[in-house]
Amino acid sequence: MAKIKPNNFLDTVDSVFNDAKRQGILHLYAEGDQFTGRHIKVRQKDMFHFGTTGYLGLEQDSRLKKAAVDAINRYGTQFPLSKTYISHPLYKTLEEKVTEMYSNPVIITKNSTLGHIGVIPSAVDDQDAIILDHQVHWSVQSAAKLLKSRSIPIDMIRHNNLEMLEDRIRKLSSKHKKIWYMADGVYSMFGDVSPVMELMGLCNKYPQLHLYFDDVHGMSWIGKNGTGYVLDNLKELPEQVLLFGTLSKTFGASGSLLTCSNRKMYAKIKNFGGPLTFSAQLEPASVAAAIASADIHLTPEIYSLQADLMERVKYFNTLLSESGLPLVEQNNSPVFYIGTGMPVTGYNFVNRMMKEGYFVNLGLFPAVPVKNTGVRITISRHNQKEEIKGLVEAMQYHYPRALEATYTNDAKVRSAFKLPLSETEKINNKPKIKLNTQFAKSISTIPKNDWDTLLGGNGIFDWEGLHFLESVFSKNKKKEENWKFHYYIVRDLMDKPILATFFTYSLWKDDMLASESVSRKVEEIRQQDPYYLTSYVLGMGSLFTEGSHLYLDTSHPLWHEALHSLLDQLEKLDSKLNSKMVVFRDFIKDEKLHEFFHNLGFIQVSMPDSSRISNFIWKDSPSYISNLSKRSRSHFRKDIEPYEARFKIEIKNTIEPREYDLFLSCWKTLDKTTLV
Repeated sequence: MAKIKPNNFLDTVDSVFNDAKRQGILHLYAEGDQFTGRHIKVRQKDMFHFGTTGYLGLEQDSRLKKAAVDAINRYGTQFPLSKTYISHPLYKTLEEKVTEMYSNPVIITKNSTLGHIGVIPSAVDDQDAIILDHQVHWSVQSAAKLLKSRSIPIDMIRHNNLEMLEDRIRKLSSKHKKIWYMADGVYSMFGDVSPVMELMGLCNKYPQLHLYFDDVHGMSWIGKNGTGYVLDNLKELPEQVLLFGTLSKTFGASGSLLTCSNRKMYAKIKNFGGPLTFSAQLEPASVAAAIASADIHLTPEIYSLQADLMERVKYFNTLLSESGLPLVEQNNSPVFYIGTGMPVTGYNFVNRMMKEGYFVNLGLFPAVPVKNTGVRITISRHNQKEEIKGLVEAMQYHYPRALEATYTNDAKVRSAFKLPLSETEKINNKPKIKLNTQFAKSISTIPKNDWDTLLGGNGIFDWEGLHFLESVFSKNKKKEENWKFHYYIVRDLMDKPILATFFTYSLWKDDMLASESVSRKVEEIRQQDPYYLTSYVLGMGSLFTEGSHLYLDTSHPLWHEALHSLLDQLEKLDSKLNSKMVVFRDFIKDEKLHEFFHNLGFIQVSMPDSSRISNFIWKDSPSYISNLSKRSRSHFRKDIEPYEARFKIEIKNTIEPREYDLFLSCWKTLDKTTLV
């Protein structure tokens, strides 16, 4: 097994964010010398603010502001001591009021990220297992990963997939004491919710199942005393549930909280919860503001505020239902998500909305799958009906123009989010620019000179090479030894080639780009289950070939359109074959192509280094050895030369049937040196 450098996830995220920054979407600075919550100023432009998570507008409440100012005057800007030793004088009051809200003891944390890091390692024992919802907040995922060092298994299921969850519970139940399922109450991107009562049904069916909810986006705007979406469903907190809430966002102050009804668990977490022990405590101003907010939450006023917000949410839902915009999830949460599909469409749409005077956020990878990019809109009590209506009208105007400007359409977006298509959308789902795209399933149907002129000199995938590969990887017994070939040549109306490439549909190992330690473990399982973690992939080129598999004439004025034409064809083929992913590979470093593919929802990853010998020109062994480095010469003389006479070298143009398995075994060994 080759030692290869695995792809670095952080490098991928860095690349995505850098593209978004260049598009003017991320790392912006708000301007101005005051905020009201209704407006925000960015790049010298005043905009209506539809990006806040202060849904009830309490961060601008005069009572919270006054409490914070008074606390600074009385106690200073901070209380720099660990809470393990002594808490700030205001902490006791805050804890008592929040405990009254939840009717259960609480632990106040600096923020939810540090809270999860403190709570999860304390709550989860070494005999337990963890299952993560695919879209649970990054802070929960990050904290859970810390437990890998304790060999606690961590699995992940598709978003809100209860059938998949139950299957995982069955598999883990015989080996583990507790099984923790970790999810959000209200998800921060799409605004959809956890099926809380169905999950409690699974808890009743499987007593080992415990639930860990991050409900920071469900706080304050719903529930008794504003205690959030999860508790609004549960009414009372069962012992097998740990619940995270927030004192920031809708609560209007700062910090977060954990509550649980299991007193033993509560004491264990509070006694030693990592950052809960060693991190600085909340500043006096934050604690005082949180106390003022808790006072509001403990009075009927909170229900008036909730109703006020809900009136705006329902109004926005009504307008969206009449707009034809692709709303991904419709419910009563104040979080809305309009799908754009490709990042480039999202960039275009957000910039258009900002120029129109509406500040909205873009949902990007890794917060959402890359081809589920979309515009995230939040409704707060700051928003008035006139600007809510104006926002919808602006989106109705700019959305189709953003689609047109980025070579996509509403049907493609809806397909990416599995939203239903209207009959009009089905009819109008046609490309506007006509190019001639030639498709073939065998190289034999393409004139040899046509193919070799475009791609013949790029590697061993000239016409003859591909003809050979087609014959080798067909009609075999094992499914990994059978490939489907797909050839594309895109020409303009004058029959001039703009693009040419080929794809293969074949079985890949899912761990090909994983670290060596991961692949070793997977290969051990494959001794009993050969197809464990394998998937069919539609990939440019093939697993046998290397080199530039794409001919693209970037001097042609329609090269962008040619690539879009190819992607349209691949999208249809991918849907038909139901492949796990589409892979473009072996590109030369080209910023234009990188930006193009990223904007269309493809993520760049690092492939393993190739072992390539460029100098094959030598007269005899001594001249060959002289071309080697000092280290390589030493290796040759020590490990190769003493055994050279024991090998018999024979060049064969054809092989006997009995030799097939031997040569295939050698090829597989060679293949593992480049792709694991």
